[in-house]
Amino acid sequence: MAAPSTQTFRVDGMTCGHCSGAVAAELSAIDGVLAVDVDLDTGRAVVESDRELARSEVEAAVLEAGYSLGDEVLP
Repeated sequence: MAAPSTQTFRVDGMTCGHCSGAVAAELSAIDGVLAVDVDLDTGRAVVESDRELARSEVEAAVLEAGYSLGDEVLP
């Protein structure tokens, strides 16, 4: 098994705890995701998975939650 991958994304449009919870739930549903930490204050979502996720997968999940994925992938 490959080492887990940790990726950080900017999520635009979140304004409350419900927002970050919705994003976390959708990201957690992606196949291979092991853990998700969404920080409302910074607008960042840190996703740990068993493989590197394609931006399209992450964007689809964020859109499903009702928000948009920022233009950059943060280090």
